[in-house]
Amino acid sequence: MKRNFFPLVLAAGLIMLSCKSTEKKQLVKKPVISYVMTKEQQAALTPDEVLADFIEGNKRFQTGTTTLRDHSLQARKSAPGQFPKAVILSCLDSRVPVEDVFDQGLGDIFVGRVAGNFVNEDLLGSMEFACKVAGAKLILVMGHQHCGAVKGAIDNVQLGNITAMLSKIKPAVEMSRDFTGSKTSKNDEFVKLVSENNVKYAIEQIREKSPILKEMEDKGEIKIVGAFYRLTDGTLEFVK
Repeated sequence: MKRNFFPLVLAAGLIMLSCKSTEKKQLVKKPVISYVMTKEQQAALTPDEVLADFIEGNKRFQTGTTTLRDHSLQARKSAPGQFPKAVILSCLDSRVPVEDVFDQGLGDIFVGRVAGNFVNEDLLGSMEFACKVAGAKLILVMGHQHCGAVKGAIDNVQLGNITAMLSKIKPAVEMSRDFTGSKTSKNDEFVKLVSENNVKYAIEQIREKSPILKEMEDKGEIKIVGAFYRLTDGTLEFVK
């Protein structure tokens, strides 16, 4: 009895065509960005537009579709001057790649980093420079999941200069005292609450200790917002 090989040949042909189609799609190259933000582009932006741009950039980061950039060329083009859209206060944590989280390029954002993303005089001065002098339109304070500095403040760690540093986060621990569960660094829900309160406290400090930034916010020249970044999936939760 003869076997009919036609269906097998047809199936093999369709598979080959499918593979070639997939190869063609893979060969389509994404454009590589090499331009940098200009003073005119920065001036035309509103704080809400910058925030919307960051939200869209984070979505690209989550899905692995971030923008391709020529950082070497951007570095050379930005050498004469910088006109960033925003300043971000982030934790020191190496698992929080700030530019990547928002899919921003070289020259797009100022980044201030300190363990526990708290506010002090130096960071306030840096923010005032970023906004009042250099024209940034947004201040974003970003805490994150599994923050070691927050856990250290919860555990009342005593070690060298770390002790004084963690004291800046203690107000957030106090703000979280009404939490009904276990108030330890081993409870992820409590750590998240303290991290979010730490962001809120930092924003309060910005408004209270920098009349310059407070006035700019009141006039609508800048926006000050907070966010909580999840290490496990790259998502952002905005803190209110």
